[in-house]
Amino acid sequence: MGLRAGLLLAWAFGLLGVVSADYDYSPTPEAIPYLTESKKGKCFFPFHFKNGLFYDCVKFQAKHKWCSLTQHFEGSWKYCSEEDLAKCVFPFWFRRTIYWECTDHADLFGRKWCSLTQNFNKDKVWKLC
Repeated sequence: MGLRAGLLLAWAFGLLGVVSADYDYSPTPEAIPYLTESKKGKCFFPFHFKNGLFYDCVKFQAKHKWCSLTQHFEGSWKYCSEEDLAKCVFPFWFRRTIYWECTDHADLFGRKWCSLTQNFNKDKVWKLC
């Protein structure tokens, strides 16, 4: 029984190593030394990175949140300042209601949130207020 458990654990960790190795392969600002931060430029939202579309700054394998300076991340990036963080979009459509301010509707903990696009029903991107 101990041998089976050991083999199962070895297989699981081996599989996990394959998955994480694939995940770590994608470029990030701090993972590739020659990708230096640009102090000039404006964050481009939404931007494409790792097969995702992002409407706000991200923190993938980095010390601080950063953004792409182009529509598709190609190495041009900068650390986000307070001005770069995503802003709420008002009015926005959620379910059958149009909201003109942050809402706690459908949040289990009663936290206020807002959409980052005009149609939350379609895009499903949001942030806490």
